[in-house]
Amino acid sequence: MARMSTADPISRPNSAPQMALHALAENRRGRQLGLTSVCSAHPHVIAAALRGAARHGQVALIEATCNQVNQEGGYTGMTPADFARLVRDIAAGLGLSREALLLGGDHLGPQPWRRLGAAEAMARAEVMVADYVRAGFQKIHLDCSMSCADDPEPLDEAVIAGRAARLARAAEAAAGETPPFYVIGTEVPPPGGMGEGHEIVPTLPASVQHTVEAHRAAFAAAGLGAAFARVAAVVVQPGLDFGNETVADFDVAAAAPLSRAIGALDGLVFEAHSTDYQFDKAYRDLVAGHFAILKVGPAATFALREALYALELLERELVAPDRRSGLRDALETAMLDHPEHWNGHYLGDPARQAWLRHFSLSDRLRYYWTVPGVDAALKRLEANIDGDDIPYPLAHQYLPHLAGALRGGAVAPTLKDIARASVEMALEPYFLASEPHRDKEDF
Repeated sequence: MARMSTADPISRPNSAPQMALHALAENRRGRQLGLTSVCSAHPHVIAAALRGAARHGQVALIEATCNQVNQEGGYTGMTPADFARLVRDIAAGLGLSREALLLGGDHLGPQPWRRLGAAEAMARAEVMVADYVRAGFQKIHLDCSMSCADDPEPLDEAVIAGRAARLARAAEAAAGETPPFYVIGTEVPPPGGMGEGHEIVPTLPASVQHTVEAHRAAFAAAGLGAAFARVAAVVVQPGLDFGNETVADFDVAAAAPLSRAIGALDGLVFEAHSTDYQFDKAYRDLVAGHFAILKVGPAATFALREALYALELLERELVAPDRRSGLRDALETAMLDHPEHWNGHYLGDPARQAWLRHFSLSDRLRYYWTVPGVDAALKRLEANIDGDDIPYPLAHQYLPHLAGALRGGAVAPTLKDIARASVEMALEPYFLASEPHRDKEDF
């Protein structure tokens, strides 16, 4: 079956999907081009990702997961249409064109309803995928790998692929004239990173081929050959990950067999998840090895939290005790009152759990920014910081990564600008790894 050209199915020239597909096609040809996929619902992270992509002349790929965003609200309380509106409004507020914005849906499948029977969970997943596509999401990752309440575990690859084809049919029916492109496969670590002590092994080339062929057969059996021709990438494990306090670093040599196997995958590239916290060079090596879509999530909100906690420390130097925000205390209260987002992930004695709640690389604190008490504390911090210059010695002490930019006026002394600039710095190695004007030999 012939793969799609970079112009299919996008009729409007220079649209974000067309630019994204062009980058992926060029990556297969050996150019240092790829996509940075930022998976977050936080407005400051979204703004930082949009600004970073615009500064580098790249597609701004913003993704939402099925647990974050679905027709029932997910843990953010947003439907796909709500999330799309949020991202587009932020882009408009920054003066950025929608032509460079690509929305993606990540791990779309029965995951939010896996405790139900497969029939009910899949029915809800169909509604979710259709809602994503109708809201304008044009990169759709289909993931039906999880067992539901009445399923065996693990699921057979043919069952996984058949369910993915079923969701693709729902997406196609909802798409109208501009159907999405797809990502398949799910050989990734648990969402949010690995547990400590797990061995991280790159996916075997034979396993990738088996996944692709199972999906090809399932799509063909469902009469979805045209949809399969728009499968652009397959998710694999390159041999990297992170835990609460450790990082498994990418090993180019260990991933080399997988990188070489790209030639046998007709028109596809690899998508890599949990790429957070790698050394800068790893991102360049990943893109050069055809891991052309790099997904980042907790590292962005980790950088956001770092900046906000630094501002709270700075606040203590400038603001009387009775007027301080108490941001960290508000977050601690919220996490203790609602432990369901962290208590199965942070093990150990109470003292260890206490610091992990705030500083874990998995950053499960990200679930709590919209809790009313936390939001109120954040607004107090913003009011206390904004409006006055930050003394340079205090900026140097608490925000050393931005002290020069604050002093020189490149970053305004406001919570919003400091937070966004901090996240932009965390994302910068991703954008540099996929620099569209620089081939791999230039690094």
